[in-house]
Amino acid sequence: MEYMFSKQLQDYQNTIEKALDQLLPEQDCPQREGIVAMRYSLLGGGKRIRAVLVLEFARIFGVLQNQAMPFAAAIEMVHAYSLVHDDLPCMDNDDFRRGKPSCHKQFSEASAVLAGDGLLTHAFLSALQGGLGSGISPERVAEAAAILAQAAGIEGMLGGQIIDLAIEGKQVEAELHQKMCLLKTGALIKASCLMGCVLGGASEQDKKISEEYAEKIGLSFQIIDDILDCTGQQEILGKPIGSDTEQHKTTYVTLYGMEAAEDMSRKLTEEALQCLEGLPLPDRFLFELTDMLLKRQF
Repeated sequence: MEYMFSKQLQDYQNTIEKALDQLLPEQDCPQREGIVAMRYSLLGGGKRIRAVLVLEFARIFGVLQNQAMPFAAAIEMVHAYSLVHDDLPCMDNDDFRRGKPSCHKQFSEASAVLAGDGLLTHAFLSALQGGLGSGISPERVAEAAAILAQAAGIEGMLGGQIIDLAIEGKQVEAELHQKMCLLKTGALIKASCLMGCVLGGASEQDKKISEEYAEKIGLSFQIIDDILDCTGQQEILGKPIGSDTEQHKTTYVTLYGMEAAEDMSRKLTEEALQCLEGLPLPDRFLFELTDMLLKRQF
């Protein structure tokens, strides 16, 4: 079973990587430098978990992989844009990402700003252009694109980043910290699952269960990130260790301690697995993926 899961995950990741390469091809044009910076930030790294979730939830509800791929690629572009901007000197000022220099270190700060902007806008071009040509109804394509837009914006990831900047170096109530995590990290994960549901015409009940599942793994994902910032290895993570501590950020570890944070992540994962019991899953892939996210070292 483990071998089959690993192969299925690798197949997903390889297919996603190929699609991203094709959707943002190299071009010999006056704006080539921007495209190079965008490709540098998008390709050749990352777990592609968000895109995998789009494809998997779409598969659960009968959508072909090539039909869902424009949205899987789009969410990876939005995620890559967020990392480019997150690494900027005016934000977290990180010099490394995915085992290589951050975009602003490899090119320039201005190039990184434009590369991030380019990835965000290209995401919606890819989703809408590809989605409308895939055979899925325009109504479902539009709804899925709206989910992505909300998750990326002020009510989602961007809003979470604003809260993150506002509370940096301050004592933070646990409730506000969790709100920040649900937006900054959780919003795109939730969007990944819901876009797959919407593209496949899932029932309201199935969408509700999927949303609950996504919220739980989104929080667990952030907790594991916080733990790895203290205990991980830079060569595995591909980014500096201890940056949260250096920037005096509130994390699940600083709020609750290492042991309690680990317990919280395990409990959320168990609850997420229980959610999956209520969905019409074709196999055990999502169960295995959920368990893998809890045990990850990257």
